[in-house]
Amino acid sequence: MTVEHTSPAAMLAVALEEARKGFAEGGVPVGAALFGPDGRLLGRGRNRRVQDGDPSVHGETAAFRDAGRQRTYHGTTMVTTLSPCWYCSGLIRQFGITGLVVGESRTFTGQHEWLARHGVHVVVLDSAECAELMTAFIGEHPELWYEDIGQDT
Repeated sequence: MTVEHTSPAAMLAVALEEARKGFAEGGVPVGAALFGPDGRLLGRGRNRRVQDGDPSVHGETAAFRDAGRQRTYHGTTMVTTLSPCWYCSGLIRQFGITGLVVGESRTFTGQHEWLARHGVHVVVLDSAECAELMTAFIGEHPELWYEDIGQDT
């Protein structure tokens, strides 16, 4: 499917759809999508740590894997419903992804500012819908949330 997404809000809609799927599955509702320089969707995914029993399947890593091998990631944009953790921020830096759209950083302030200091163009949308979805999850599953962010309850 070739669908062009030109605005950060349109790109976030793809990631938010993935986050909703994850929430419905009982997982951590973080969705992500990787877009090419032309706005074409390359890959999408959601946090599946709970569903797959695999701590490495964050939303961003799932979207990255779904995109498959690219010759270069320069000019690509990672879109995520939640500010990325160190693990996912490292992926963005390691592969030279040059853009990041963050749905929200209210419930978790990850490393988007660090990425911006290292040359990644960052847009934080402060989406109420993303924050509400994560807040609902935290209220229902605080133990999974604290496990996911690496903190004790």
